[in-house]
Amino acid sequence: MAALILAWLVVVNGWTFARFGMDKQRAVAGLRRIPESDLLGLCLIGGTIGAYAGRHRFRHKTRKQPFSTYLHLIAVLQSGGLIGWAAAGIAA
Repeated sequence: MAALILAWLVVVNGWTFARFGMDKQRAVAGLRRIPESDLLGLCLIGGTIGAYAGRHRFRHKTRKQPFSTYLHLIAVLQSGGLIGWAAAGIAA
């Protein structure tokens, strides 16, 4: 099960990173953009690390509000969930 979760996280974070890059290219070219809801959706399903890496690498959506606030909120909730999951595993 752990290997499956790890594989999922690698795939979704790689895809999220790539989508941030694609959106930046589209922005520079003046083309239709990837909806912010799609980018945040990728974060929700596990792509938060890829999103932060993409923001840093492509210098994209770093000051955009409320996008940044939502991304940070997702990261905090996921971190809390991981801490709770780890604590439950330790207590069990």
